[in-house]
Amino acid sequence: MDNRLWLGRRVLTAVEITVVALIGAGFAVAQTPSPQKPLMAEEVFKNVRALKGIPVDDFMETMGLISAALSFDCSDCHTGAGTDRVDWAADTPRKVIARTMVNMVATINKNNFGGREAVTCWTCHRNRDKPLVTPAFETIYGEPTLVTDDVVTQAPGSPSPESILDKFIQASGGAQRLAAITSIDGKGTSAGFGGFGGGGAVEIAAKFPDKKATIILFKEETGRGDQIRTYDGVTGWVRTPLNVLGEYQLSGGDLDGARFDAQLAFPGQIKQILTNLKTGPQTTITDLQMSESQAAVQRNSTPGRTYKADVVQGTGPRGLLVTLYFDTQTGLLLRELRYSNTPIGRVPTEIDFTDYRDVDGIKLPFRIAYVWLDGRDSIVLNEIKTNVSIDDAKFGRPAPLKKR
Repeated sequence: MDNRLWLGRRVLTAVEITVVALIGAGFAVAQTPSPQKPLMAEEVFKNVRALKGIPVDDFMETMGLISAALSFDCSDCHTGAGTDRVDWAADTPRKVIARTMVNMVATINKNNFGGREAVTCWTCHRNRDKPLVTPAFETIYGEPTLVTDDVVTQAPGSPSPESILDKFIQASGGAQRLAAITSIDGKGTSAGFGGFGGGGAVEIAAKFPDKKATIILFKEETGRGDQIRTYDGVTGWVRTPLNVLGEYQLSGGDLDGARFDAQLAFPGQIKQILTNLKTGPQTTITDLQMSESQAAVQRNSTPGRTYKADVVQGTGPRGLLVTLYFDTQTGLLLRELRYSNTPIGRVPTEIDFTDYRDVDGIKLPFRIAYVWLDGRDSIVLNEIKTNVSIDDAKFGRPAPLKKR
């Protein structure tokens, strides 16, 4: 995962240091998690009190959500963070307060909303350590900022979700051609948020119906470390550079997301992998802004484009909430926005798809932006091959780290 930098304003560091003890947790040396028994947060981290009993990936996502809400990095809550003298497990005043706040949010939701996560850290903090308590006239009388709700409401008079998905399938090459695709292998370059490590060599491999690997390798001299996400149809893994854990097995919301991403790599099955479909109002979406340092790595990037989109929302694996945005003109998929559940709110992951080209009779995106709370990968593919042989080992646990 990317190490976020200071780019004109304070932004988060990567999940590797996302306030890992903000709610009283510290890194503890633990056994490597086995594929059969993913570890819970309290088995990996010391001094976990408020978030026991959740998988490691959900715990890491929770840390990212807290960090995003407060605009904090590790050094805001941990003495020595960013050095080799950090004490993650020590109880600092801010960590003690954070525990109280986590419990407060849970109590509010339990007593007032039947346990539904109607109130989260973001509800009040909105990228500030101290929530605003007084209306600002600039906000009241300024141009309103419209942010859509996570859950889409069926829009009266909108086309059916099935018709939008059918249009996507046809635009992608048609059901018959899509059904003939058994594997996809793309290669190119990737630039992380802030341009840290320079450009990396990327491979995105997928095998029908539900295996996928995204492998980003950086030059050894950068000290960046490799970034790998894999899913083999059952188990998922993440390896992230400079991460507290280095790598960890997925078993919570990230696992559901990895499975959906692997299935969506083969568009012909989109109507089978989503249920409870509904159509939202048409909307306009714009490419997320790219940092100057990231754009410097990918000089031919053209961010900031705007598209009119049809919106379809459905339910993925184990209740995963997924919103898809399709270009109203071409019918092609522009954006996937999925949400993992944590004890303190939904965690978004966004994947944008552009620069579609014809590959063996089907349309595939050659530009992919993978965005999460603690980073962004901007991927540009140079080539994509279909129906090639891919070793199943590529989708399993990443190979052991190289000694540097």
